[in-house]
Amino acid sequence: MDATAINEVGADRSAASITLQDVGKVYPDGTVAVGDFSLEVRSGELTVLIGPSGCGKSTILRMINRLIEPSNGQILIDGRNILDQDPVELRRHIGYVIQNVGLFPHYTVRKNVATVPTLRGWERKKVRDRVDELLELVGLDPARYGDRYPQELSGGQRQRIGVARALAADPVVLLMDEPFSAVDPIVRARLQEEFLKLQAEVRKTIVMVTHDIDEAVRLGDRIAVLAQGGKLLQYAPPAELLSHPVSSTVSDFVGTDRGVRRLAVTAVRGAMRPLGEAAPAAGAPTVPEDGTLYDALSAMLTTDSAEVVVVKDGNPVGVVSRSAIFDVPNQGAQAKV
Repeated sequence: MDATAINEVGADRSAASITLQDVGKVYPDGTVAVGDFSLEVRSGELTVLIGPSGCGKSTILRMINRLIEPSNGQILIDGRNILDQDPVELRRHIGYVIQNVGLFPHYTVRKNVATVPTLRGWERKKVRDRVDELLELVGLDPARYGDRYPQELSGGQRQRIGVARALAADPVVLLMDEPFSAVDPIVRARLQEEFLKLQAEVRKTIVMVTHDIDEAVRLGDRIAVLAQGGKLLQYAPPAELLSHPVSSTVSDFVGTDRGVRRLAVTAVRGAMRPLGEAAPAAGAPTVPEDGTLYDALSAMLTTDSAEVVVVKDGNPVGVVSRSAIFDVPNQGAQAKV
């Protein structure tokens, strides 16, 4: 695929599918970093790669933007082979966020975010407008932060700038290599929540590497569990992975408390019965329709109730009982809210 083809994809779409077909990486000394790895990443979804250290997660990520050249196989973006085009031009259309952000210390925040649009020859006003838009999007006031330097920011703020820079040229694909692991747990949870809101708005195709199963469950539309050598053990939505691990290896990896994790990613509407079937008990607590079964169970336990009322726009639409929560079957891709 040449540069024109990529520009056409970026002009028409904000996201693209990614296909890895029998992709492998073998180093000259014979070390197999990744075997024959195949995966379909759907357009607009966030796919998480997770597994033990040394299983090839980051290698797979870097092969997608050709920071590492694959030894065999094909990587397709919207059906076009990335090996058919210039790697530098390819990377200008793929956002990349790494653990330690990698901001240029001698550039201001504004200039850091503007890096790729400037390289692509955008007009100065268009670049400035885009930078302001993205800083607002990640929750940083352009007037306050635009002229600061990275060393003047907190770790969480630098990470937000890294995300803004990756999104600056409106890439069709965003790659994230343990993007939140360098900040403290409280900031990390806040960044994850903000990133979920951001993704709901921009709907990019994202491939993310993490070693944290809770982060994978919270953020991912689908999770790929890998073993050594880049072997794919299971690829499924979070609720399916937690409900039905395909092997004892996967079960051990996702943890003995996977039942609690499943409640946190399963939509409350999956256990809801319509209001007309039976009136809720007087004084029953409420949960929003876009909440999870974990929210519903927490509300019941807090108020010592046997059920909760599900509300939408302030109006009751259904009821969820405690017993119904544990009778919910695997909901697959419908589990994410």
